[in-house]
Amino acid sequence: MTATRQLLKHAPAGKSRLIWSRVIARVCNYLFCLVVGSLMLLPLIWLVRSSLMSLDQIFRYPPELVPKPLQWQNYPEALTTIPFFLYLQNTVFILLPSVLGTVVTATLAAFGFSRLRWRGRDLVFNVLLSSLMLPYAITLIPTFILWARLGLVNSTWPLIVPRWFGGGAFYIFLLRQFFRTIPRELDEAALLDGANPLHILWFIIVPLSRPALIAVTIFSALSAWNDFLGPLIYLNDSNKFTLALGLSEFAGLYSSQWHLLMAAAFVVIAPVALLFFFAQKYFIRGIALTATK
Repeated sequence: MTATRQLLKHAPAGKSRLIWSRVIARVCNYLFCLVVGSLMLLPLIWLVRSSLMSLDQIFRYPPELVPKPLQWQNYPEALTTIPFFLYLQNTVFILLPSVLGTVVTATLAAFGFSRLRWRGRDLVFNVLLSSLMLPYAITLIPTFILWARLGLVNSTWPLIVPRWFGGGAFYIFLLRQFFRTIPRELDEAALLDGANPLHILWFIIVPLSRPALIAVTIFSALSAWNDFLGPLIYLNDSNKFTLALGLSEFAGLYSSQWHLLMAAAFVVIAPVALLFFFAQKYFIRGIALTATK
């Protein structure tokens, strides 16, 4: 504000009014974002507040905004009520190869659609994009029959293997759009130096596409972490359940224990929130740069 005042002091009257209008507009924008952000965070704040209360405190009227005293024992009790760490291990076991498969195969497919010239490329890409309009329920039954005939139901293969075939049309589209923003002159220079397409992909495209690759990594990690329908369909053994499925089982068995349910839900949400908090710069940059082409 001191710099603004000094600028206004030495500025003409018309220009000072323009500066003040810009300052007021920026303050209003910040206030608007603060109010909207607070409204968006309200459910999460209420979740944390309920996870630190006893059961009778949650339903007390008028409601208490701040729990007194804090019931920290809800968290260890909730994590020991169900085999939380077993579910966490199962989730990570599915998440890591799923994310790796999505990033690797989506990158290869996007490179083929954006940097290589071959007959029917645009037609195949349009067919691929049209698959985004198909609801998941349409392919659910034939996909399940396929895995059942292969004898792989009640295993993690149906949850991992599809990620190694492009990872999904959305990820391919996202990376393709970003790859198209990279100048083709770099490819031509590399070809003159004797590089092949894989060299161009690894040494030119991948280093320049780090924001988009991080965005795809975050998207695929969130998808694998929050996936509920896939494990529900393909996993029958409770020892193979993921966190999303385990949390649903917890809600079904202990629906009256709301304080424990809120504690377990917050523990499941916390890693996702931390991931986005620390990687939001790359996430937003990757989406923004992709949208410019």
